[in-house]
Amino acid sequence: MSNFNISNLLTWNNLSIVLDVLIIWYLVYRLIMLIRGTKAVQLAKGIVLIFLIRIIAGFLQLHALTYIVDQIVSWSVLGIIIIFQPEIRRGLERLGRTPIFGGRENSEYDRSMKLVNELDKAIQYMSKRRIGALITIQQETGLEDYIETGIKLDADVTGELLINIFIPNTPLHDGAVIINKDRIAVAAAYLPLSDSSMIPKRLGTRHRAAVGISEVTDAITIVVSEETGGVTITRNGRFLLDLTQEEYLKYLRAELVPKKEKKKTWYQKLFDRVWKWGVDK
Repeated sequence: MSNFNISNLLTWNNLSIVLDVLIIWYLVYRLIMLIRGTKAVQLAKGIVLIFLIRIIAGFLQLHALTYIVDQIVSWSVLGIIIIFQPEIRRGLERLGRTPIFGGRENSEYDRSMKLVNELDKAIQYMSKRRIGALITIQQETGLEDYIETGIKLDADVTGELLINIFIPNTPLHDGAVIINKDRIAVAAAYLPLSDSSMIPKRLGTRHRAAVGISEVTDAITIVVSEETGGVTITRNGRFLLDLTQEEYLKYLRAELVPKKEKKKTWYQKLFDRVWKWGVDK
């Protein structure tokens, strides 16, 4: 019996098989993530059921059933394209927006800037009208214990939605909005109140809750005072009172927006221009 030689395994044929399996696995994973939460999930279940029936019919030699299932599979591709044309179009559009050649940093930068701009839109509206608000933005420390106390939203962060949540006498206005991964996780969440004697007595429950969450996590919390319209930011047990728009924007951009990486090379700029051509038209 010849000795085992690992070099016999490290052939291009074996490596291509492994690469092939990994690519298919990744594509299937991305497809599952893409259709998750859509009506296409039911379609996927139906396809799996049809293939199971086909396997069982072939094993039991049920020729008539096998023929019918084969015809269904043959025509199903065209049917799927017609029925799920909107989902396919959205998926291709999402694929077209995928950052390539170092575009991830810019994508994160744009996403963070959008978050800050939407927060600013809401803060300005509520501050001028003295609408009380309490917004907590998760950082490294998880906020799952506090997220569980709120009402789940899982929505994009927009100024309009934040304003609508905190309008007085609405079901969600009392409590905190918690933002996690650039999305509004929950509204009307309960935060721990601080017992710190450093908090001025003129400040209310929202401010004590903002300081309280900052004492036990590294979250950034924004408070809009219902009495004065003043804007306060708390983090790590400290609070910044009555910030101007310029001051809180400077703070939020410094803490939430990643620094832009080195400038792109000429070929990266050329590719990005070609890749994004027609997107904004």
